[in-house]
Amino acid sequence: MKILIIEDEALVAKELSTQLSDCLPEAEILAVIDSVEGGREWLNKHSLPDLIFSDIQLADGTSFEIFENFDLHTPVIFTTAYDEYALRAFKLNSIDYLLKPIRQEDLCRSIDKFKSLRERSSPEFIQAQFAHLFQDLRAGKKYKSRFAAHQGQSMVPVPMEKLSGFVKDEIIFLLTKSGEKLITDYHTLDELEELLDPKLFYRANRQYIVQIEAILGFKPHYTGKLILQLEGHKDEVVVSREKAASFKRWFEEED
Repeated sequence: MKILIIEDEALVAKELSTQLSDCLPEAEILAVIDSVEGGREWLNKHSLPDLIFSDIQLADGTSFEIFENFDLHTPVIFTTAYDEYALRAFKLNSIDYLLKPIRQEDLCRSIDKFKSLRERSSPEFIQAQFAHLFQDLRAGKKYKSRFAAHQGQSMVPVPMEKLSGFVKDEIIFLLTKSGEKLITDYHTLDELEELLDPKLFYRANRQYIVQIEAILGFKPHYTGKLILQLEGHKDEVVVSREKAASFKRWFEEED
């Protein structure tokens, strides 16, 4: 596996190379680039590697300046000391990142995620992820509106208008209005809640997050609970008696 490292701190780059050899013995480090200008020049002169590790802040700018105008269809794992704004953009677009100092277990997890992505994603899908990332960075976008899910052997994008919600059943599934139940790479509903617009999504219970435009209707239960019906799905979603009033306020609220 051929890897490019973009990092302007020599000691950090050396440590990352050592960690990579432990996680991925077959890794071949093609080059270590320490600047925006050097990154542009290298990518224009060489074939794309299998994977890129890139620091965000470089001495002459940010690594986004390298990739934004480049036809990139190679996965990038970004590394950063801490940039809350950028990290949120990565989360919104399901692009991986590592916080410095990089821990070995986090690096190995990212490698595993990359392997899964490579098996299931087309170059066009990866390219679209980066296009959306740069759009969101420019716009200062706060909430997620496209979601990646597994469909057969591929990863596919699901826009919000096709979404009914999410359900946790050991793993997190994405529910579509057409009745599909697709596997996602999210670990918890709490993680998802941070990425979703609270005006459009509601945490109905421990299992479900629902999308407002997918709610066909709801009816009260004699216990005080509410029973929701989601477009495309037969299973009823229960809102507890304690949350019934807050759900009604959310459902009736206007922009």
